[in-house]
Order: sequence, then structure tokens, then C-alpha cells
Amino acid sequence: MSNPKWRNFIRSESVRLHQGSLITDAGQPQFGQFDNLFSDLGIDKFKYFNEMDGLASRWAKYFHYKQFQFVCIVTPDYLIGIAIADIRYLGSGFCYLYEIESNTLHEESWLRPMNLGYQTTPSSSFGQASIHHNAIQFLIHEGEWRVKINTNGVQCDVQLTADQESYPLAMCTPTGYRGWTYTQKHNALGLAGELKVRGQTQDITRCLASYDFSAGYMRRETSWRWASLNAVVEGVGVGLNLAQGVNETGECENVLWIGNQRIHLGLVNFVFDRHKPYEQTWRVSTKDGRVDLQFKPINTRKEKMNVYFLKSNFRQFIGHFEGYVIDTSGHRVELNQVIGLVEDHYAKW
Repeated sequence: MSNPKWRNFIRSESVRLHQGSLITDAGQPQFGQFDNLFSDLGIDKFKYFNEMDGLASRWAKYFHYKQFQFVCIVTPDYLIGIAIADIRYLGSGFCYLYEIESNTLHEESWLRPMNLGYQTTPSSSFGQASIHHNAIQFLIHEGEWRVKINTNGVQCDVQLTADQESYPLAMCTPTGYRGWTYTQKHNALGLAGELKVRGQTQDITRCLASYDFSAGYMRRETSWRWASLNAVVEGVGVGLNLAQGVNETGECENVLWIGNQRIHLGLVNFVFDRHKPYEQTWRVSTKDGRVDLQFKPINTRKEKMNVYFLKSNFRQFIGHFEGYVIDTSGHRVELNQVIGLVEDHYAKW
């Protein structure tokens, strides 16, 4: 993995921010795709109604809100996944280290009840999220992410960096009858700082990263498929985010980054056998024809939970993508054995 020529990771200006919140003074979210980022979500201003158009209780407004933050770092030798989730009843976090050559995965994970031992921030532009005595920290300032990890296998203090002309995905869509979901993501980012794996310093110029911030009033019972990759292909940074199941009400969150281009894609389809995920190659393709990929899973970070009113069947597959993506000029970029992630998740919360 080389350091592509298109990158200029020192911004001449900060990410452009809205001086305001996602929630309007009328108490409702703004829907659509956004080039500028909101300074905060404004959850406190949100007027949450029940199905019969009455105001929901304070209890319902608090406990129905969910939030997730995830960062992926790819080096020539490792793939690192880091996450913090807040579903109000429970907070969770994990950091896994996947060794590419040996196809082995090492994980540390934590569960914390009722906002004890972890924190999240209701803003994708400012704030801090952490868990387990700061084993994982996400620090966000003016929309730019800093990641600090202090686990048995991974230690780092890195800034996720992008060219000033590269824009993240930022969008909000209606969810169910009365909810909404805000999503902000950016792939094919560079790193600045220091990263160590088992005490060995990694060459930061050969690393790529992505982040995922998703929050809102999601369906009580939900599921999704998701694919993500960060790679250098033909000397250019390529990032991909594809999702099915959450944000398809008027907009979709499918985006391809090639160099400085952010290319919005059509709806995506995932074809696979959930019960035999390793026995056949998956197909991941978009309706507009810009993405047509085969995915072969080789390892999995998984977790099942079935307790009282909470259910979760989470599987994040690590594997290789083969196929192509097409840029705005019609150029077909071939992907060959590109490592990445595909997720299959059911939740009831």
C-alpha cells in the first residue's frame, strides 16, 4: 500500500460546519443530504411524538435514542475495528485486531449498563466518546476525528485526515412512522500520529481509515446489511460505503470515494446465504451499475445477545472484494483481493 499522490492531508481550512443543529426550532429534524456538517444534533429540542400524535414521555424520548461510532484502520499487515455503541439500556465497545497473513482475530470487548463506565457525544462535529477507562476514545473537533486506543494489542493516538476537497457523507432520513436516522461517514482517509501494534510502530503513511457516526430514533426492530472498504487502487485512494435496511426513505447512504471525488450511488443489493456465509461468494452491487463486487468472507467478529427485551445477532465479516467500481468519467476501476468488511445485523432494542 503506497501513499497516493492525490493526497494533501494538511487542510487549509476546517470542515465547513452549520452554525446550528439538525433539529430545527420547530422541534423536527432536517431531512436530506448535506455538504456542511451540523455543529450538533440538537436532541434536546426534538419533539418526539407517539403513534397517535401526542407527545411521547420523557422516558420514551430518552430510551428510544440510539447511537453508534465505528472506526476502521487498515495497514499492510492488519485491519483494526473500533466501536462504541449506546442503546441507552446498555453501552458496548470493542477493539479487534485482525492479522491479515495468519487470518487470526484478537478482540477485547466491554459491556456497561445504563450509562455507567462509558460516554458518547450527541454531536458528529464536537465532543468525546470513551469506554473502559479510556481504552477507546473518539475525540471530534470541528468534524475531524482523533482516535486514541490503549488495549493489549493496539496503542495509538492518530488523527483521521482528508484532503480539503474530500467531503464526507452526511444525511438524515425518516425512520418508521415517527423516527429519524442521521448518518455521517467518510472513507479512504489518511492518518497522522502514531500507531503501534504489539509494541511495533506502524508506518502511518501506508495506513488508511474510515469513520461511521450514526444516531437517531431507529426502529424498535431493525436489521441491516453494510459493506465498507478502504484501499489504494491504481495509485488512488478508494473508499466505499454501502448499506441496506436503514436509510432508504427518500435518500440512501451509498457513496464511493475515488481520490477527491465523492460519488453518490443508487440502491444496493446484497445476495448471500445468511446460514452458509462461507460456502459461496457474496454479490454486492448497486442498481446504477457503478459498483459490482464479489465478496469472499474469511473471518468474522460476531456477537449474539438474547436477554429480556433486547436481541442482537451481529456479524461483521472480514474478507476480500473482487470486481469493479466506476468513477464519474466512466473509468472502470478494477478491485483485486481488496480487504474490507461486510456486516449482517439484526437488532431488537
